[in-house]
Amino acid sequence: MNHLILASANPALGISIFVMGGLAGAVFYLPLKNVKNWAWESSWLFYALFGLLIVPVVLALIKSPNALSVLQTAPSKELWYCYLCGAAWGFGGLTWGLMIRYLGVGLGLAIGCGLCSAAGTLVPKIITGKFGELLVPGAGITSLIGVVVSITGIVLVGMAGMSKEKELAEEEKKKSVAEYSFGKGMLVAAFSGLMSAALGFGLVGGKTIEFKSQFGSQTAVVQGTPQSIPTQFAGVKGSFYDGETKSWVAPGLASGETATPIEWRGMPVLVIALLGGFTVNFLWCLFLNTKNKTFGDYIKKGAPIGANIVFGAIAGAIWTCQFIAFKTGEPQMGDQGYVGWAVLMASSIMFSGILGIILSEWKGTSARTRGLLFAGLFVLLGSAFVAGYGGKLGKDEKEAKAKTEVATKKAADAKKAPEAKEATPVAPAE
Repeated sequence: MNHLILASANPALGISIFVMGGLAGAVFYLPLKNVKNWAWESSWLFYALFGLLIVPVVLALIKSPNALSVLQTAPSKELWYCYLCGAAWGFGGLTWGLMIRYLGVGLGLAIGCGLCSAAGTLVPKIITGKFGELLVPGAGITSLIGVVVSITGIVLVGMAGMSKEKELAEEEKKKSVAEYSFGKGMLVAAFSGLMSAALGFGLVGGKTIEFKSQFGSQTAVVQGTPQSIPTQFAGVKGSFYDGETKSWVAPGLASGETATPIEWRGMPVLVIALLGGFTVNFLWCLFLNTKNKTFGDYIKKGAPIGANIVFGAIAGAIWTCQFIAFKTGEPQMGDQGYVGWAVLMASSIMFSGILGIILSEWKGTSARTRGLLFAGLFVLLGSAFVAGYGGKLGKDEKEAKAKTEVATKKAADAKKAPEAKEATPVAPAE
């Protein structure tokens, strides 16, 4: 983690941003409930158009002034990785709406986000061989505990859903969720949640793009060890070693280029990842329009076409806010940025559970079932505080390490000075 990110880290602010993103993820579907006389694919097309393409592109152009030059010079391998992860999420995202149709907002998002949270937080650490970092006393183990607490809350909410399934008659369930089907919903949620975790991989997989965004499109990134600086970086002002990516970074601004502020440096990555998701969602909606002969929705008499487009666009804009929050909150967490995915998903589940109560999705259930639900929501809230504390510990540990290194260097320099003085030959007197 470079020193500029560490110096500007504010874990409490980062957690707050993640929680607000979770709120956006919980309520995004509500505007779509107001769409009238349109097939699902017609409203979802405008959700995808605005949420996955227009909003992120416009925001990137406003907040990341060098976004275009960064993407032009970014490694193609990294661009394709982010894009394909977004496309994989796209297949999961297609079934997100179906999951809510079968399970309702509260239970559907709880199960889907739960699987997405566990996979999106732990799998990247396992793949990169960094899982051992989570077992280190202090920030590492505290952050892991936060993830475990989050998963515990998810399990409790899931248990509440299964209890609800057993208690309510079919007619009662469908009063709040018209197409309620626990079996179908669980299958869809499993697929949707696991595939949706791919977006998390893509959003954290564009580190070179983020370096170029923050330090300039001509920034060079070379993998290496902290002990040996690459020869081409020798004498380059501002070069530093990033422990997270195990790379040396040499900042480089092109003539007339304005760098992106640290909190917005992830916007170009977000654009590419969501572009992958947009491609899949948009093509699927066109396929369904063709298959179901619903192209006529866009000119359908008696349908509030303008209002339907607006509701679809609002849903998309709200949805993308959760991942804008993820990328802007990430720098605030220092080296513990990976917990952001768990906090984002946990917050989304917590708010969706509350929303489910407001929408009467749990009406008629027993005190035991509601107790499981409230316990799960309380535990999820607690997981956010644990993750925030882990981020604070990580920042404190890094600052302490940096101070120790500076003190050690000063002591070594002070020791060398007298030795050099003693070794200087004295000219004989004439």
